[in-house]
Amino acid sequence: MWAFPVLCCALLASALLLRRRPLVALAVMLGGSVAAMALKPVMPASVLEIVITGAAGIEICYMAATRPRAVSATGLAMVGACLLIPGSPEGLDLAPFRGSAAFVTGIAWLIGTSIRQAQFRAELRRAQAAAQTALAERLRIARELHDIVAHNIGIIAIQAGAGRRVFDARPAEARDALAAIEATSRETLSGLRRMMTGLRRAETGHGPGQAPLGQAPGLADLEQLAAMTLDAGVKVDVDWPGSREPLPADIDLSAFRIIQEAVTNVIRHAGTDKCQVSINQQDGQLSIEVADRGRGGNPAGTGYGITGMRERATLLGGDFSAGPRPGGGFRVAARLPLPAPER
Repeated sequence: MWAFPVLCCALLASALLLRRRPLVALAVMLGGSVAAMALKPVMPASVLEIVITGAAGIEICYMAATRPRAVSATGLAMVGACLLIPGSPEGLDLAPFRGSAAFVTGIAWLIGTSIRQAQFRAELRRAQAAAQTALAERLRIARELHDIVAHNIGIIAIQAGAGRRVFDARPAEARDALAAIEATSRETLSGLRRMMTGLRRAETGHGPGQAPLGQAPGLADLEQLAAMTLDAGVKVDVDWPGSREPLPADIDLSAFRIIQEAVTNVIRHAGTDKCQVSINQQDGQLSIEVADRGRGGNPAGTGYGITGMRERATLLGGDFSAGPRPGGGFRVAARLPLPAPER
């Protein structure tokens, strides 16, 4: 008559211990089951088999799903050892019970192992997605740093060289060069400060998931870009016929950065005093072209400018090309698809 209370106490203790000490919980449950059978239970054999087999299967499945394989394998071995204990109480045939218990616990172990593997694959996918997101963010910040610094530093270098050459002969021109250097330096520092402020806000949790990089420029700033480039000795002619509909922020920024980098390359490498910027917004796309009549160059290059321009266009689902022109000079072209207008 004590078999049922002993089994209930063992199952309760096992349930309380399962989460923190699964092997101890399994040992308590198995020990209680062996004790209950030894006390010559008056309950039907089928009921006893179902209760013990179900409890063992649940605990083995839980261990296989939440613990390392060595722990669940140890638990499976413990169940197997209990099933091999010889003898049985009078009137209780344990042969069918042993077979069903072995089958159920084996299936439970396989199910738990499958659950653990599925969880591992899901965690791996999440980790890979997080790594890709972090890499994309680093590349985005690197592109912004390159675009902010490279263009302005190139202008500063040219102005400094021009000022040095005319310092003695034409002091007024040297002063103008120094003034341009000062203005460009202040703008560069301001851009870097905005970027660092945005990054710090993101690190301290005061910003959205993607770090804001300050007030982003766009095609509306082309006039200012042309003025800075003219100070560096290169005239930029902007041709933008047709529609000038407002652009999404990411397309507007990428278009400006592509033009800025292409113009920077003209200043630094083309050896010419002018270039042509053509913009066309129609047929659901924004087309950009920056061309010059300078000495051309290698589209592969040795820096990150062309690579960054190509990445910007590709990330927006567009096309990019850069290379020498047949008649001399260099040409950069990009096509950025525009979202369909809302109806």
